[in-house]
Amino acid sequence: MIQAFTETNFKAYLSTEDNRINTSVAKTQIRFLVKLINDMDGSIDYVYPTSVINNRFTEMSFTYEADTDLVDMFAGDVHLLPAGYWKYEVYEVSWIGAVTLSIEQAPSTETDVITPIGDVIGVVQGLVTKGKLYLAEKDGTAEVQYNQHETAAGTNYIYTGN
Repeated sequence: MIQAFTETNFKAYLSTEDNRINTSVAKTQIRFLVKLINDMDGSIDYVYPTSVINNRFTEMSFTYEADTDLVDMFAGDVHLLPAGYWKYEVYEVSWIGAVTLSIEQAPSTETDVITPIGDVIGVVQGLVTKGKLYLAEKDGTAEVQYNQHETAAGTNYIYTGN
């Protein structure tokens, strides 16, 4: 499970190498397309997080972008709201030639096929891992906030009636 806070950058450490699909290319030719699905409203966000592939895990960095008009899925930007549970699916995307994350050379969804096919065009190989993301509210941003009052020095009784 990934745990993060709203309105902040976060990292995820996921196991991807044990389920790698295209082993004929180097690790440098692999990127991961992450599909984030909100459990409450079913909204879907896609992102290519900045990734570092290690032998036992992959470190993925997600960047919070406050302005929804400036969110760039190819730069690792996310604007995840509301807080709560999200499902995530991680798809392996591989290139034979130079890797370029752009709308013209990287698939935007797991079913996207870019034509004409070539060495510099990314191809979705398949699902490598999935799970849950818990997005907690950042301190001070909760919809309902409570003020704590000090305990009274004496006994407090409320009398009603005659």
